[in-house]
Amino acid sequence: MPQPEKKLDPARSPQHWFGSELRLWRKRQPDNMSARQLGLLVQVSGDVILAVEKGQYPSCRYDLAVRLDEVLETGGVLARAWPMVFGDAEKKRRDADKQPGSRVERPTQVSEGRILGSDATPPHTEGAEPVDRRSLLQAGGAAALIPTNLVDLLTPSAQSEQPGKIRPSHIAQVQGVASSIHRWDNVYGGGGMVRDVAGRAMTWAAGLLYADCPDGLRRQLLTAVSRLGVVVGASAFDSYAHDDAQRTFRFAAECAEEAGNWHLRAKAYSFLSRQAIWVGEADDGLTHAEKGLVRSDRITATERAMLHTARARAFAKMGNVRETLTAVGQADDAFSDSDPSVDPSWMAYYDAAQHSGDTAHALFDLAVKGGQDPARAGQRFLNAIHGHGDAFKRSRAISRTKLASLMMSKGDPRQAAQIGHDALDEVGQLTSRRAADDLRQLGRFSGKHPAVSDATDLRERIALTLRG
Repeated sequence: MPQPEKKLDPARSPQHWFGSELRLWRKRQPDNMSARQLGLLVQVSGDVILAVEKGQYPSCRYDLAVRLDEVLETGGVLARAWPMVFGDAEKKRRDADKQPGSRVERPTQVSEGRILGSDATPPHTEGAEPVDRRSLLQAGGAAALIPTNLVDLLTPSAQSEQPGKIRPSHIAQVQGVASSIHRWDNVYGGGGMVRDVAGRAMTWAAGLLYADCPDGLRRQLLTAVSRLGVVVGASAFDSYAHDDAQRTFRFAAECAEEAGNWHLRAKAYSFLSRQAIWVGEADDGLTHAEKGLVRSDRITATERAMLHTARARAFAKMGNVRETLTAVGQADDAFSDSDPSVDPSWMAYYDAAQHSGDTAHALFDLAVKGGQDPARAGQRFLNAIHGHGDAFKRSRAISRTKLASLMMSKGDPRQAAQIGHDALDEVGQLTSRRAADDLRQLGRFSGKHPAVSDATDLRERIALTLRG
């Protein structure tokens, strides 16, 4: 039974008045609209909506206030109140950003394994031309899935560069940018500059769908934009911008379906599955993986292996041992038939190292939580570590961290600490929130060996790394 919403006190502060007003308008909607439902319409999480309503959100962005007015049809109440409620806080934030050294990235202490990820949201672009977000919300097809908060990243000069008619050179640009972001994401992780560049690129590419496009180029354009959507969604996923990631993956899947590209469709659903599993929605993750396998005769053996691996990870999170092992076997069988010559170019990453690491994650959960043999996961993590080159540092670092956690939980804590220090050396070069979470798990497992000095030293170094 859902808990009753906390009573609000609009007289407590301007922020609390704003939140109370927001809840009032939300409750006036048909069927007593929930915070989650409203969040979906304005491209934020339901938790953000509730935080604003409770006066716990220190600086609600102006563009969010505008979107709330549009969806709730308030007549502009929230946007008009915004300068009085949040204007001073926003001005102070911008002034602080202008101060020398206030938001400058400091040199990385690689030897200490510092993680460079940031929770900061890219600031609202000053002077940008107004965007008709209502038309985006009401549009049908792929256009309705464009994350409108990505539109805010587009500068006025970039808006003016949107072409009136699509040419092959525009499609080539989208393809080239997708390849570059994919490469940077695998080497550095999805945060920082990679995230910013990815968001701007996605906005520009999504805008191309509104331009005049010759019939002969339409499928190529949709395919290129879908491919970029998968890459940008992966970057957002890695930096924990989960709402953006999910919407961008769905946008990519929609474009792929419209283009009739079953390979990109499979890739988009694979990422939707992985993200759902990561945020604790294993059942949804299983559903996405099954959707990706629809008409499996139209995708390659490598793509089938990728999707069966996602199924295995979902079953493992659910604690279903038999189904997990069956799905791992299906993934192995499919991968044994893999033929890189028939795979799309973007599937080149899914080699033996990637397959070993992905299936190892499913077996890891069975070993740690289900009492199954840890050797099966351990050997696969080793294969992944040895197989990943420098072009896939993030995957290699994550496999090292998970192997250290496996050994710290089920094996020799001293050997686990050695592997953990190696992982820290590599994680320090990344901007990956996922890698940071894996370090936290390793720290928790290390804490179970208080009498082992090597484990204690590793736990202290992890704590320093995460604080840095």
